[in-house]
Amino acid sequence: MIRLTIAAALLASAAPAWAETHSIAAGEGAQERLQEALILAQPGDEIVLAAGRYAISDGLSLDVDGVTIRGEGMDETVLDFTGQQGSGEGLLVTSDNVTMRDFALENPKGDGVKSKGADNIIYQRIRVTWTGGPKATNGAYGIYPVESDGVLIDGCKVSGASDAGIYVGQSNHITVRNSIAEANVAGIEIENSRNALVTHNVATRNTGGILVFDLPNLPVMGGGNVIVENNLVVANETPNFAPPGNIVAGVRRGTGILVMANDRVLIQDNILSRNPTAPIMIVAYTQGFDDPRYNPLPRNVVVGANLIEGGGYDPQMEGAEMLLAAFGGELPPVMWDGLGAPGTVRIAPGITGWNLNLPEQGKGLTGATPGPLQAPPPEDIFYREGIGAPAALEARLAG
Repeated sequence: MIRLTIAAALLASAAPAWAETHSIAAGEGAQERLQEALILAQPGDEIVLAAGRYAISDGLSLDVDGVTIRGEGMDETVLDFTGQQGSGEGLLVTSDNVTMRDFALENPKGDGVKSKGADNIIYQRIRVTWTGGPKATNGAYGIYPVESDGVLIDGCKVSGASDAGIYVGQSNHITVRNSIAEANVAGIEIENSRNALVTHNVATRNTGGILVFDLPNLPVMGGGNVIVENNLVVANETPNFAPPGNIVAGVRRGTGILVMANDRVLIQDNILSRNPTAPIMIVAYTQGFDDPRYNPLPRNVVVGANLIEGGGYDPQMEGAEMLLAAFGGELPPVMWDGLGAPGTVRIAPGITGWNLNLPEQGKGLTGATPGPLQAPPPEDIFYREGIGAPAALEARLAG
């Protein structure tokens, strides 16, 4: 009976009981050994990257569930893609329950780390850097989970992305926290996603700090239920270096937090400073579209108490001089384009705003009649249940 009980217990926990550790050291042949480990790994295995610089000439990929990839620190274990052939991502993950921690990727030709359809994925203390600074030829995204349910990004750092440093797209149940996005076009972007918590991050020296978008013609639309709170959004004044035609090529230098065409977004308890176009912008989708499923208007956006200083003093938009003169040399911190139903925007007492009063979506600034924003105060407690990454992901974090 005792033997049967032990056998049953081993079968019930087969993956952990026989999990292996694949140790990889930098040096000659490291790329081949690493990719072999990624292919041969079994659920529950760990791939451990020793400290050092790994010269990688081709993209890496993982398609095995339940694998952990870990290094010895984002400044100690560096995957160097400077010599990468082709334009793909540095590392592509297409499996569930994967944890990545404590390593860096430098100069990938495409995206840094992309995960596609990978549920319950963790990025912890991952760094992605384009060492030459902001350039249109840099990869688009640094950290790039898409089409996932359950995403936790914690303690990461990205700089130099020509689209978004940290981007989460077409996903659900997301937390982005304790991370630094610096010198990207968009620092942090939540796109076509629901139930996202963006908290305790630093977004600085980007073109735009934190973006919450919903776009047409994508498999997943209807973004909303997003909380942006307790972030430091400061000095986002880098000129836009996105390639022409990219949606973020339209983000104006000096944007702090931008909400476009989303539903139920809470912005509160952030510190916003020196964002010269606008600390907070709330707008409809700016272009024409032909997708009948798509709602291009913002809805139910709440601007709670935030600490805002030094914004709106150099707006990158038509008629800036006249606007500055009309508002006494500096624009109010919250800008709404005026498109949407009454009550689209609610603002906490003590925070001022201005309204473009646009007459029609997708027509640019034609017909704008700017004036002070008359917005009601928040009326209810923001419903938070279900927002953020699943609690089970916390147990997989390292100290």
